[in-house]
Amino acid sequence: MKKTTFLLVLLPLCIFGNFWGKTGHRVTGQIAENHLKGKTKRALEDLLDGRSLAFVSTYADEIKADRSFSKYSAWHYVNYPLDMRYEDAEKSEYGDLIVAIEQCKEIIKNSENSRKERIFHLKMLIHLIGDLHQPMHASRVEDKGGNDIQVQWFSEGSNLHRVWDKNLIESYGMTYTELATELDWVSRKERKKIQGGTIYDWVDESHQICAEIYESAEVGEQLGYQYTYKYNDLLFAQLQKGGLRLAKVLNELFA
Repeated sequence: MKKTTFLLVLLPLCIFGNFWGKTGHRVTGQIAENHLKGKTKRALEDLLDGRSLAFVSTYADEIKADRSFSKYSAWHYVNYPLDMRYEDAEKSEYGDLIVAIEQCKEIIKNSENSRKERIFHLKMLIHLIGDLHQPMHASRVEDKGGNDIQVQWFSEGSNLHRVWDKNLIESYGMTYTELATELDWVSRKERKKIQGGTIYDWVDESHQICAEIYESAEVGEQLGYQYTYKYNDLLFAQLQKGGLRLAKVLNELFA
């Protein structure tokens, strides 16, 4: 009986192994930092003890090794059929990325919650908005978000999920600060357009992109320079959106 219970507790954790690698999360955090209002900056400096968004953006991945946090594993992703909208799809009993974001927002904005609880959920929220913009986190359950789709990345074993989590961004060879600087050049009009909509619109957007990514490679395919040439711009667009939208969410929370 104990063994069965243990496996059930760990089931959500087994769905995905990597979450929008460290560089990606730090890029979105750095971009967001540049678009915070004064009141938001002061609130974050207090809650995060002066740490930057980039610094705390990987927290939700760092706690994965601690089994006491296993219940949060399903927060990093959402699965639903490619031809459906999130709001129309059946929801997971374990929760999902959208449920988690809404829960974090509610806990953070309620000043009656303990400081420790608000800080924890703030760090989670910063990370989860980044995950929301990694398209393979809004994907199909049957292949574990592309983790079961094995490919070769420059002659080394990988999978479609890992390609979008780490391989593409690491192959580009820029630091998170360099990427954030390059990707933060956007007009006020374009920024407002990117920040428009709700998290429900944003997850469906990522879900649609995910469908395109599923068509981008076949099992066992050798991916390399041609793939980066075709998809780097999409990668950069998602990082930019993640940063600008994280700023919007935080500014609204601390308005």
